[in-house]
Amino acid sequence: MLPRVADSLSFLYLDMVRVVQDDTGVCAQIQVSEGRTDLVYVPTASLSCLLLGPGVSITTRALATLARHGTSVVCTGAGGVRAYAGILSDSLTTHWLEQQVHAWADPDRRLDTAVRMYEMRFNDDEVPQNISLAQLRGMEGQRMKALYRYLAQQHGIGRFRRNYHPDQWEEQDPVNLALSAANTCLYGIVHAALLALGCSPALGFVHAGTQHAFVYDVADLYKADTTLPIAFSLHQSPNPEQDARRKFREDLRLFRLLPRIVEDIQTLLTPTEGDSEERSERQDVDMVHLWDPKAGALPAGVNYAGEGD
Repeated sequence: MLPRVADSLSFLYLDMVRVVQDDTGVCAQIQVSEGRTDLVYVPTASLSCLLLGPGVSITTRALATLARHGTSVVCTGAGGVRAYAGILSDSLTTHWLEQQVHAWADPDRRLDTAVRMYEMRFNDDEVPQNISLAQLRGMEGQRMKALYRYLAQQHGIGRFRRNYHPDQWEEQDPVNLALSAANTCLYGIVHAALLALGCSPALGFVHAGTQHAFVYDVADLYKADTTLPIAFSLHQSPNPEQDARRKFREDLRLFRLLPRIVEDIQTLLTPTEGDSEERSERQDVDMVHLWDPKAGALPAGVNYAGEGD
């Protein structure tokens, strides 16, 4: 069963709790005061992905129950940012991974997906018909320059230039430091969503050559609305990195980013002629099947030897 965007319980973030299994189900124990603990039960049967913050401890029995119910568990940083590790359930299908691989391996579909990823950053009336990928890259570059100028003028900043030099980290200006820190948080959220869907973070369509290529592809769709305004607003911050992470975390509820990421990934990996209403719905597929070049999928657990064999 795959995450359904329409389901408000597709993702649940927990922090500063102990997750255990009791006689009723999986629950989060919250220490309220000395000697007093509150319990909040986790709806594992209707939950697709559980994000565990750094203040969480979880028992083996609770993990086993989550696995039986098909819930993916992702260990993240505070606020659901910076995905560190993912524990995927055996019941998580490979549907979206297969869609991703098919689109990535076919040069025509890969180009179509890359073009659609660029087009998602513009309004419908801004992209001419039959435009090439190189032209789209140029349009995106101009869009980002215009956005930099607008945000710089809005906050009374002089000319801004994006710089990312890890070897000269402390010498960068506050906006660049804040932007790098906020982008790292965004990458963590996208990574968590990809793990929950069962996609490969390495198979990108615009980026290539890194284990996080698809993470960068998807994250670029949201930077103009999320990390860039935050970074420019912190141009006078004495600690821009820390402030960027905190502000980004505080704005996550406003952004409602995880459901949006899942829907966009499913839309991108679905052939353009597909039914858009099916993209965000759960899809019941055979968990294990045999691949056949002509038939596509054959039932597993069947002896295909002929009668004379």
